[in-house]
Amino acid sequence: MTDRLPRLLATVAIIATCSTGTLAANKLKSARATALAPTPYAEAILHDATGQVVGKVTLLPEGDMLEGSISVTGGLAPGQHGMHIHTVGKCTAPDFASAGGHLNPTGKQHGLDNPLGAHQGDLPMLTADGKGAGSLDFMAHSSFDALFDADGSAFVIHAAPDDMKTDPTGNSGARVLCGVFEKKTG
Repeated sequence: MTDRLPRLLATVAIIATCSTGTLAANKLKSARATALAPTPYAEAILHDATGQVVGKVTLLPEGDMLEGSISVTGGLAPGQHGMHIHTVGKCTAPDFASAGGHLNPTGKQHGLDNPLGAHQGDLPMLTADGKGAGSLDFMAHSSFDALFDADGSAFVIHAAPDDMKTDPTGNSGARVLCGVFEKKTG
């Protein structure tokens, strides 16, 4: 019996090691699956008034905000341009009025500099270079629920700078680029 005890203890140790290894492997597999799970995001392909594709906007959930990225390849006058999330997911050229007003489900005033603001759709300005192109990373004080309500939402770039305080539009002028947000995973 005493010479069987060391073999029995060795067997128990091997089983325990294998079991622990299996648990660790399962935890690793679970962590990888979570890390590789599709992440929802919003994407809008921007068009000019003639229907030409000129850029893309992507919004990713980041806590109680959306992390945004925009890239425009052309179609803008050089300089600063107001850009906003609008309440309706529709971009009818040439004026894009179909996109409605700025996304504002909480009834705030317009402008990132307005003490009574800002709309959820208010964003920093995009600066276009001499070729009418520009890119920017930004944060939006909004949510997927607000973007994808019953009539969706759109992203609009305006002809002029946004003064960041005048309600309801910041005097940002005509709508020159527009894209409808679509829900994606990747």
